[in-house]
Amino acid sequence: MKPVFRRVALFAILAGAALAARAEEISVAVAANFTAPMQKIAAEFEKSTGHKAQLVFGSTGKFYAQIKSGAPFQLLLAADDETPTRLVKEGDGVAGTQFTYAIGKLVLWSPKPGFVDDKGEVLKGGKFEHLSIANPKLAPYGLAATETLKVLGLAEALQSRIVTGESITQAQQFLVSGSAELGFIAFSQIHKDGKLIAGSHWLVPAKYHSPIRQDAVVLAKGKGNAAVEALVGFLRSRTSADIIKSYGYDL
Repeated sequence: MKPVFRRVALFAILAGAALAARAEEISVAVAANFTAPMQKIAAEFEKSTGHKAQLVFGSTGKFYAQIKSGAPFQLLLAADDETPTRLVKEGDGVAGTQFTYAIGKLVLWSPKPGFVDDKGEVLKGGKFEHLSIANPKLAPYGLAATETLKVLGLAEALQSRIVTGESITQAQQFLVSGSAELGFIAFSQIHKDGKLIAGSHWLVPAKYHSPIRQDAVVLAKGKGNAAVEALVGFLRSRTSADIIKSYGYDL
């Protein structure tokens, strides 16, 4: 091997070793509706920085309880803006780090093609036995679903047909498994690259429920951590924005 090539090879080895030495693994709590886009973002983040984001998915309400109990999360990507604000006020979130990473959309969905019309009239028709939603006490999308039913004047009439999932992921699982014929889930769960993945849906007008403003916040255990700060910066990059929008979110 010529000397110049030896030097280049040695530099590459040393640079790789230095990157590996600096690389960290951080713990991130992610709202269930953001599972698919965050998996893509984390993969790109690792390629770009060498840092690895250990992702845990679940309901925002459950994450709040776990954080208050000392869970080792360093960053929270919530499904609302109220939980991060509350955590900051209570000293569990770092002041000045909260920002909106996505604005979610609620959708009424059925895995059956043609079952849901484009105005949601299927809810009034009554040709279904079960309606799946996420727990409104834990999941902001579940709360948005109950708000929508109230606006439509159907909350009481459909109460006995509602099956409740702990998270938006479980609400979708009820639909996929056939435990419910239709349900309210996040648009991102059935939307990718500008297309509906399967089934039929009604995109719920935003005026029917409180805004689903999804905020992130650095948690106390992540304060001053360079890898956490790098992920926050990456979440606000053009690369992440393109991924987020491809799943149907607004920014």
